[in-house]
Amino acid sequence: MSANYRSVFDIIGPIMIGPSSSHTAGAVAIGQAGNKLFGETPKKVTVHYYGSFAQTHRGHGTDYAIAAGVMGFATDDPRVPNAPEIAKENGIDIRFVEEPGESPIHHPNTAVLEMSAPGKKARISGCSIGGGAIEIRDFVLHDVEVKPSGPLPIIIFVDKEKKHENAIPVTTELEKVAPFSRKQVLQGEDCDIYEYDIKNYIQDKVVKELKEKFENIICL
Repeated sequence: MSANYRSVFDIIGPIMIGPSSSHTAGAVAIGQAGNKLFGETPKKVTVHYYGSFAQTHRGHGTDYAIAAGVMGFATDDPRVPNAPEIAKENGIDIRFVEEPGESPIHHPNTAVLEMSAPGKKARISGCSIGGGAIEIRDFVLHDVEVKPSGPLPIIIFVDKEKKHENAIPVTTELEKVAPFSRKQVLQGEDCDIYEYDIKNYIQDKVVKELKEKFENIICL
C-alpha cells in the first residue's frame, strides 16, 4: 500500500450515498473526523470550502455530506441527503463559505471546519483524495495547532496534567497494537497534545480497547 492508501478498503471505497466518492463520501469522512476531534456534535459549524469543493459543493452533495459526518452519520446512512434539515431541527447551525483563495493545506478538495459549543471550540482541515479516502493535514484542539502527516489513522492523546509520564503507557501500547510512523508532542497552556501517525488500518475493536484503557484518547 502507498502512504495515501493504507488499506484495500481505501482503494475500493466505502458503501455510500452519492453522487461522488470524493465530493460526497470523502466529505462525510471529513465531517466524521470533525465529530471525533470535537468529541460530540458541535452546536455551530462554519465550513470553509477551497478549490473544487468551493466550485461544486452544491451539485455534488458536499454540503449534506459534511453535515451528515459532523453528526456522526455513516457514508451509507439513508439520512445523509437530509442532514442539513436534521441538523437544523436539532439546533445545529451549519454554514458554508466558498473561499476564493488557495487551500491552506494545498489540495483542491479542501474543507476547513470551525466547530464550537458553549465553552468549547476546535478546527479541522481535511482534504478528499479520492475513493472516499481523506487526509487530515491540520487541526486545532485546546488552542494547540497540530499538523499531522496527513493519512489516517491518527491517534491523539490529550494530557491535561502536562506530565510526560502519562503518555508512556499510551506510547507503549500503540507500539504493540497500532504501530506509528511519527509522534509529535505539542505543548499548550492547559494541556499537552500527543499526536501519532499510525502506519496501518486499525480495527474497530482495537480502537474500542484503546478508549477503554486510556482517558482522553481520540482516534481519527
